Amino acid sequence: MKPRVTVITLGVEDVERALQFYRDGLGFPTKGIIGKEFEHGAVAFFDMQQGLKLAIWNRKNLSHEAKVSGGTPNSTEFTLGHNVGSKAEVDMIMKEAELAGATISDPAHETFWGGYSGHFQDPDGHLWEVVWNPDWEISD
Repeated sequence: MKPRVTVITLGVEDVERALQFYRDGLGFPTKGIIGKEFEHGAVAFFDMQQGLKLAIWNRKNLSHEAKVSGGTPNSTEFTLGHNVGSKAEVDMIMKEAELAGATISDPAHETFWGGYSGHFQDPDGHLWEVVWNPDWEISD
């Protein structure tokens, strides 16, 4: 298997609410919810960087598709990292997320390793880190 990720799917309780958060609140580009005509099918895809999509899908439908039992959601299972080019950009995105309805779990701050970061949770509890790393060059 080549180490390549092309889709990250987040299980959500309410696809419409998650769509509003990511599309309207954070400005992620999407064609909206598709697949409503199929049982277990309603999903929305967001365009991320080249070759990567973010999907939101109802947790029960994801559980059905993968043939696994749904468990209790836990925000510490993984984080989604969003690296940016400056401390000011971290602050801007954290404010944007808060205005969109995110819960700020860790306000932006200087890190022990010389960077600057903060964490927020989307309405379903998925944990995002917004971070500026002085050793990483970010290109759009």
